[in-house]
Amino acid sequence: MDSVFHALGDATRRRMLRDLVGGEKTVSQLAEPFTMSLAAASKHIKALEHAGLIRREVRGRTHFCRLDPGPLASAHQWLSFYERFWTGRLDILERLLREEDARKSTSAPTTPTPPKGDDQ
Repeated sequence: MDSVFHALGDATRRRMLRDLVGGEKTVSQLAEPFTMSLAAASKHIKALEHAGLIRREVRGRTHFCRLDPGPLASAHQWLSFYERFWTGRLDILERLLREEDARKSTSAPTTPTPPKGDDQ
């Protein structure tokens, strides 16, 4: 899972994964939106391959890449635990804040206080 989060930690690689959602692409097609050499794009692709997020197939001289969503599902499952944890904590905080607001509104004076220094 470390390699998945390492791969997802880079914006270029996340964009490449997003581009692969539409179907397989060549290395050149994946590199096209970026101002980088094919060698640099290939390094990003190797990081994605190492994480198991994409599969590369060579047909003749052309390298085709396709998304392998399996490791993303594992990462999502891991993150879901923390999502539930923080959602629960935030729900408790919200409840406490609402209770505090309710206590303040019931203990506040109901008659307005006259302004000071206006003796006539």
